[in-house]
Amino acid sequence: MENVERMDLMKLGYIERDVDESIDVVEEIKRMRKEKNAVILAHFYQEGEIQDLADYVGDSLGLSQEAAKTRADIILFAGVHFMAETAKILAPEKKVLIPDLQAGCSLAESCRAEDFAAFRKRYPEHTVISYVNTTAEIKALTDIICTSTNALGIVNSLHENEKIIFAPDRNLGNYINGATGRNMVLWDGACHVHEEFSLERILELKKENPDAKIIAHPECEKPILIVAEHIGSTSSLLDYSIKDNGLKYIVATESGILHQMRKASPHKTFIPAPPKDSTCACSDCRYMKLITLEKIYNTLKFELPEITLDEEIMEKARRSIVRMLEISERLKL
Repeated sequence: MENVERMDLMKLGYIERDVDESIDVVEEIKRMRKEKNAVILAHFYQEGEIQDLADYVGDSLGLSQEAAKTRADIILFAGVHFMAETAKILAPEKKVLIPDLQAGCSLAESCRAEDFAAFRKRYPEHTVISYVNTTAEIKALTDIICTSTNALGIVNSLHENEKIIFAPDRNLGNYINGATGRNMVLWDGACHVHEEFSLERILELKKENPDAKIIAHPECEKPILIVAEHIGSTSSLLDYSIKDNGLKYIVATESGILHQMRKASPHKTFIPAPPKDSTCACSDCRYMKLITLEKIYNTLKFELPEITLDEEIMEKARRSIVRMLEISERLKL
């Protein structure tokens, strides 16, 4: 391993090794990717330069589908930890790498397995639907996984009288309850990015840009969703911005998606919705932004850090994810 400092890897969660400035990092990543039969999957919330390098860019549902069908030997996940775990669950025979083990998720961290297991016992006759933004342990305690793309369809696929626990995002759960008329029992979790948007500042932006349409992710708080003209998953927001006849949008989700929006519609204007913190103009996921080109280079070079999971946890979690994929395929969600 070329004298990789294992202690640094264990302590930091990534390989701390400077990249020679004379190296063209992007070209070297491309070379190693081909040489090692690796595929790079990147979430929409990654930096634009990483999105442009990836073999596939998408939201959680699309990334899960790509992980399940890839023929690559190595999956390098430019995203957060639960996404890499999902790839390993769906492709256990593959080597799954993540450039920084500290790239977590505030929403996933808001739902600990031991707490959720106790919560579930209080509602023994309920079907458990969990958002994909969860750890492998939570997925193993779940009946059906969902993403923001297919959450409404997954819930509507169940009988209208079926009792449901929805975890862990209370904002997405409340949105689904309102859209379906159901009364799902909700776990009290949230995403730090989508909870930080300021309604007051968004309305100020709207006043300054009266021709702009507000579009929002359903993880946002209810007041933001009330003023939004379109609510949808990251892919849905992108698709709407392409097909809609408007020319200006205030986008209430993680700012990484603006890269794809601007690429797809260079003649349109996209304004990141501002958070409550008045010192910042846009909302970034601090975990997503831990991934860098240099870390991707080192990760692919040394094939570390690697995602490893307990076999029993993987098998239980796989059932809940596969059920989601089957319902999505059957209903074309």
